[in-house]
Amino acid sequence: MNLSEVLLTALSAHGAREVFGIPGDFALPFFKIIEESKILPLYTMSHEPAVGFAADAAARYRSKLGVAAVTYGAGALNMVNAVAGAFAEKSPVVVISGAPGKGEVLSGMLLHHQAKTIDSQFAIYREITCDQARLDDARTAPAEISRVLSSCLRESRPVYIELPRDMVAVPCEPVVALSPAPIDADALAACADEVLARLRSASAPVLMVGVEVRRFGVEEQVAELARRLGVPCVTTILGRGLLAETDAPLAGTYLGVAGDPEITRMVEESDALLLLGVIISDTNFGVSSRKIDLRHTIQALDHRVTLGFHTYPDITLPALLDAMLSRVAERNAVPRFERPNYPRGLVADDQPIGPNDVARAINDLMQRDGPIPIATDIGDCMFTAMDIDHTALVAPGYYASMGFGVPAGLGLQAASGERPIILVGDGAFQMTGWEIGNCRRFGWDPIVIVLNNASWEMLRTFQPESAFNDLGDWKFAAMADGLGGEGVRVTTRAELKAALDQAVATRGKFQLIEAIIPRGVLSDTLARFVAGVKRLTVAKTNPA
Repeated sequence: MNLSEVLLTALSAHGAREVFGIPGDFALPFFKIIEESKILPLYTMSHEPAVGFAADAAARYRSKLGVAAVTYGAGALNMVNAVAGAFAEKSPVVVISGAPGKGEVLSGMLLHHQAKTIDSQFAIYREITCDQARLDDARTAPAEISRVLSSCLRESRPVYIELPRDMVAVPCEPVVALSPAPIDADALAACADEVLARLRSASAPVLMVGVEVRRFGVEEQVAELARRLGVPCVTTILGRGLLAETDAPLAGTYLGVAGDPEITRMVEESDALLLLGVIISDTNFGVSSRKIDLRHTIQALDHRVTLGFHTYPDITLPALLDAMLSRVAERNAVPRFERPNYPRGLVADDQPIGPNDVARAINDLMQRDGPIPIATDIGDCMFTAMDIDHTALVAPGYYASMGFGVPAGLGLQAASGERPIILVGDGAFQMTGWEIGNCRRFGWDPIVIVLNNASWEMLRTFQPESAFNDLGDWKFAAMADGLGGEGVRVTTRAELKAALDQAVATRGKFQLIEAIIPRGVLSDTLARFVAGVKRLTVAKTNPA
């Protein structure tokens, strides 16, 4: 095999199922081999950020490698933001960039797409990936590929591979996968015993689950541990959708000042809060109504377990859960939690549409037809998703990059084979919404709901005096036909219901529902979030 075939075969062996990409001159030879070898299917997009978002969503959904292939400079540097988001939110994306060949590098001339130096791109990606390799030697390439792909899966974070265009067809030996590093059995046993002792001695223990639980495929173990211990579970905002298909005693999602007061009280008053794969971030804890002393939590994340002031290094989340389950044989009684009562029962009348109506309409649909995977952008569309029944969800809940939703939804359909619903605001749709024009080529048919208030409304809630929050009315639905789909603009709840019913019944092309939302109308969850953040800000600014 040649080097490109070796790389593609290794990607497949490590769990990748497709490549998202945009070709360019330094990557053309590699793209030719992707297409002709058929080792992995290739889905080309229109703009590099969308390539990164789509690969990220595929990785999140499947908990396997997502692959993004681009050209040097103008391609890879255009994808930096998407890869940074994947790094922040622990998504295992493999970035493959074409690069100039050795002879070109030694020519003494500046090369097109080059920034400061020929190595500037490599240096930039070193900051937003957990491992990197330049495949400029066929003898060492198999070991380099093996190391980098192992890092991607072990850390569940992006990696970067640079492939010079004069190397793509060079003969190369196959990749041998690395074996996982062994875990110190004595340290693991001591850690599991200490965590269990802490939980058992507590009067109000709580398990909080975050993204690593999905990334490392341990939802069933978490659910079983919660049942055996008799401890309730909550998810973080970024972990929304976790445990939805398990029998875990799931109370809901912790949103601090924006969430259910009972869940907020349970988390913030817990005397043994076990954080399983939770990112310690402002979005997860900065909205706490009362400050959580993280020193008193039990943190199992990033291959370590921290209790108070000491840490057990090199303890993975799967290993910890297995060790704890081996020590807890029987299921204990656990308080019964009714699944959160999410709004449903849309009144199909002539009243204007609000974000809560969108949540009701989707909940009614899922009650009738079953779970539907959802991709959402940042903004009120994401807070609206917090009022939708637990289902598979991809969202930029921590890094919070606009433009994620539409390309993520396409990546979600490619990875899952299921038809998703995409929730996106008009501001984010202006960025990457045009990617739905690629649906026709690949047979994708998502249902896209654009919450259009001709405004960056979430920004307006924090700074209402600024006129730059106003956006024009772009009439997105009218553009759908030219992009290969069908669009409808709705202004009332009756029109929303009719449009969603029609969208569900129509397969084979994307359906775009442009829901006109009056300015100033927020979802209940976002309204609580804004009010709570403002209260906390005032309290910090004017302490008693």
